[in-house]
Amino acid sequence: MKHFLYWRDRKIAFVPGEMLAYTLFRECRGGAGFGKSLGGQTQGLFCGIGACQGCLVTLEGRGSVESCLTPARDGMRVQPIQELTDGPSTTESCNDDS
Repeated sequence: MKHFLYWRDRKIAFVPGEMLAYTLFRECRGGAGFGKSLGGQTQGLFCGIGACQGCLVTLEGRGSVESCLTPARDGMRVQPIQELTDGPSTTESCNDDS
């Protein structure tokens, strides 16, 4: 059975036991980032231990979370943190359809 979550309303597969950051890193091919922070910095996987908060994303029902510390779960709805407050991002991010 395949496992899926939703990144910016796009269905993507993950491996059970995988942290959300690694699912997004693979989906974004590493370099595209997970969107922009409210300060304008590119969000993405950096330290992998929750210290830098560079991997913050918005998880429906929980708000901002460190994706490197958050296990991927079936049906999760995840988006860049900027889209929570500013609407759709005007900056390039993984799977940016604009």
